[in-house]
Amino acid sequence: MQMLMPEPQIFVERTLALIKPDVVDKEEEIEDLILRAGFLIVQKRKLQLSPEQCSNFYADQYGKGFFPNLTAYMSSGPLVAMILARHCAVSYWKELLGPSNSVMARRTHPHSLRAIYGTDDLRNALHGSLSISSAEREIRFMFPEVILEPIPTGQRARDYLNLYVKPTLLAGLTALCKEKPADPMIWLADWLIEHNPNKPRLQHQVAEEEHQGHRKVCISQGLMPSSSICLKESCSTGTAHLKGVFCVLLLLKG
Repeated sequence: MQMLMPEPQIFVERTLALIKPDVVDKEEEIEDLILRAGFLIVQKRKLQLSPEQCSNFYADQYGKGFFPNLTAYMSSGPLVAMILARHCAVSYWKELLGPSNSVMARRTHPHSLRAIYGTDDLRNALHGSLSISSAEREIRFMFPEVILEPIPTGQRARDYLNLYVKPTLLAGLTALCKEKPADPMIWLADWLIEHNPNKPRLQHQVAEEEHQGHRKVCISQGLMPSSSICLKESCSTGTAHLKGVFCVLLLLKG
């Protein structure tokens, strides 16, 4: 009897992580452990919250006995806020953190981050969102400029890959096999940049001068009649770098 294996599912979640003030000096060490656990650090910022901002962030804890000490602790110095992403990010991050009480964490989850870096129930080193909905709220609080667009998951993710990614990638891999370059990775990277279907189409224009109208036009390969774009590609130490210099010329009629 033939076994039917389920198709792999693609799920991407985001959660908020905070490195609290008393362990900010361990930032690089903690980030390394986060990356080793399979998380992607989507965005990061260092900031210091006022007591009022801490009160707003922990509004769901208002009225509890530890609330004044919590807000005082969290506003005592700079902290590091990070948006983390991976499959089941919320639950995996909570598991990596361990129990909220660092004393208990050292007994029951000795390899958790709070067991390693925390001190007690209050100074437990790190924060993690409790749910997907709280993660969205907390990310908006710490990163108000971030637009939380839904990430395609499951069948939607596969449809997106099939429609927008695979055709170009397969064409590039086919060209790679025919070309057989000395450095396949660099060649494919350059090919994908050159054949990116989403890049703007450049139109070649002839430089001209209009003396009578007090208007000077110096445009080559412009995106629009009123813009100029210059791209330079260079390779160093075996790595291809794309350096773009964008010069927008606003052409005002004299």
